[in-house]
Parts: sequence; structure tokens; C-alpha cells
Amino acid sequence: MPLDRLTRVLDNHVLALEEAGTAKGEESIVVSVKPAEDDRGPRFLLKGEGPQEFIRMNSNSYLGMGLRGEVIAAEEHATRMFGAGPGAVRFISGSYDAHIVLEEKLAEFHGREAAMIFSSAYATVVSTITPLTTPETVLVSDELNHNCIINAMRLSRPAGKAVYPHNDMGALDAALEAWKGKARRALVVTDGIFSMRGDHAPVDEIVELCIRHDSDYEENVVCVVDDSHGVGAFGHTGRGAEEFTDSKPADILVGTLGKAFGVNGGYVATNAGTVHFLRESSQMYIYSNPITVGEAAAALRSVEIVDSPEGIALLERLRDLTQHFEQGLDRLGIETIPGEHPVVPLMIRDTERTKDLVSYLYDSGVLVTGLTYPVVPRGDEEIRTQINADHTKADIDHVLGLLEAYR
Repeated sequence: MPLDRLTRVLDNHVLALEEAGTAKGEESIVVSVKPAEDDRGPRFLLKGEGPQEFIRMNSNSYLGMGLRGEVIAAEEHATRMFGAGPGAVRFISGSYDAHIVLEEKLAEFHGREAAMIFSSAYATVVSTITPLTTPETVLVSDELNHNCIINAMRLSRPAGKAVYPHNDMGALDAALEAWKGKARRALVVTDGIFSMRGDHAPVDEIVELCIRHDSDYEENVVCVVDDSHGVGAFGHTGRGAEEFTDSKPADILVGTLGKAFGVNGGYVATNAGTVHFLRESSQMYIYSNPITVGEAAAALRSVEIVDSPEGIALLERLRDLTQHFEQGLDRLGIETIPGEHPVVPLMIRDTERTKDLVSYLYDSGVLVTGLTYPVVPRGDEEIRTQINADHTKADIDHVLGLLEAYR
């Protein structure tokens, strides 16, 4: 067998990951979803778990859009009209009217001149940062930025990189000062919401620092915010960390259609000239099929709902449920990082106890995400929970009751 020796090497690599505690492990396979009813939200059935029903407390679908009838109907209608797949990349014959309408709506939603959609937010970040990085560019990044930003920086070939301590504005200021005269262009990149912790970047301060240093760089200091976890879930109208911090608009905003909007795909919103450049330069845009027409139609309907009084009500419900959960954790004496975002980390700060609690919750029908050493530093072990608007207070109280019983 031609792969026998390579397979042994690959098996040993996976074994090393498992022994180090960094392997992702087996995936839970959803086989059925029971819709919400009465005072209980949707329940999920998993392969191999029989009739056990699970509350999903580890979902990015913050507003529950993926299970809403009108979003599903929009996807089904467009799929019947245009087929299951786009059939080509955008610049050949894969651009449909639904893609264009969605891009126009996203630009309007964020108050930008233009937007363009990608197959995922990960692809959006990589395909935005790499073509904008030249050998005379410095990349400046928060130390807790998402893996997509880290890998985009690895794939780029800048003049240099500066990574500043988490949300340390003094260090960001110093980095931009230090690179003055050494780089023609600076890209300052940050998450809007840091997905493991649920805390937000001070986008208002970051934008102001970029403006303050802008004249020191011949090709500008460009502020790039990946607010994939913030858009649709954070801020009074769901405009994310920019809205929450009352910031001036970042130069380039990255969002996703696969979290609060409940569908699939990613996008970038900025000025028309930058979008025109990215359409000609972003490799994952040029050489990958776009999201399907059905997905584009579903995403458009979801954005329309968020951008309406109904969306405001959903966001208020999400904040209320998040606050209810955090208050319950406080009563139980469970440490968290408080905030309005629906990512609520339970700071367990012990690897074995974190694993044990994750297992206990799973056996009790609750899905959460455990982060243990060496994935996180010793003392930062946590369980990430995520509140969704289609949870109910009864769901939240049930989970709090399980945590109280465990304690």
C-alpha cells in the first residue's frame, strides 16, 4: 500500500496531539432537531445517544435564525428557482442577482460604500489581509486574535509584525510609533469580539489611534476589525463592537453570515475602491465558488429581520437571557467575564475539573465547549457557553440547576 509509511507518520502525529491534550477528538453528529415549543427551546439529538435530547449551549447561532421558518423558506424558494449550487466561480458565471442584492444590503447595514461575500469568514480574513500586505507593510495584531488572523499574517510577507498584549492601547500606540518611517503602510487588525472570552476590543480607541498615526505612514494606517462574533449579536441594533463602543467606522470590517445571521459565508465591508481591488486580488474569492443562491437569499432575509423592529426585540431578548444566566452564575459563585455579549465563559481554572464538568453536562443533556491546558495557559481553563435567543429562561434555569447540583 503506497501510503503505509506516511500513514504511520500521520497516526503518530495525531497520537501526539491526543497525548498533549490538543486533539479536537470525535465530533458530535446531529441527527435530528426538535423545534422549540412552550417554555423550552429547540433540542438536538446526537448520533449514538438514542433519545437523549440536548440543549445546545455551544452554538454561534446567537439569534436562532437558522431555524426560523421565513429564513428557511427564502432558501428553499431560491434553490427551486436557481438550483442547489452556483456552478462556477464569481468572475466566470457564478454571480447571481441574489449575491449582488445581499452585498448591497450588507454595505447599507454597515454604512459602507460596498461589500463582497466569500465562502466563509475565515476565507474573508485571509483573502483580505494577504493581498493588502506588501513588503513595505507592518502588520499589528492583538495577541488574542482568532486563528484566521494569525494564519493570514503567516501567509503574508510584510516588512514586519508587531503583536501587542490583549487590548493594551499603550502597546498599540508604541508599536505604531516604533514602525514610523520603517513601513509605508500599517494594517492594525483586531477581533471585535474575542470568541473564547466574550470580551470586546475597544474599537473606538483603536480607530482613534489609527487616525492619530495615519499621517506617519505614506499608504495609511488601516484599521481592520473582524467582528464575526459581534455582528448581529452585539450592540443595540446588532452592528457589533463598533456600535457598542460608539466608534467611528473601521476602515475595513469583516463579518460572517454563519453566526448570528444563521446561514453560511463571510463578507467584507469597506469603500468601493478597496472592494474593487479585492475582487481582482483575493485568491479565495477568484478561485472558489461563492455561497449558493439559496444561502444568499436566506442570509438576505436574516439581515432584513435583524435590521427591523423584530431584530431589535430579538437582540433585547438575547441580552436579557445573557444577563439572567450571568446573574445565576454569580449567585452560584461561578467566576465569569461579565458583559453583554452572549459568549459567557465559566472560568474553572483547573484542567481536570473543567473536563469533569463538561462530561457531567454532556451526560445531563447540555452541550458546551471546554478549553483546558495546554490549549489555554494553566489557570485560564474555562467552559465556553453561548446564549441563543431561541433559548428560554426555563432552559437557562435548567442549566443553572445542573451547575448547582454539580457544585
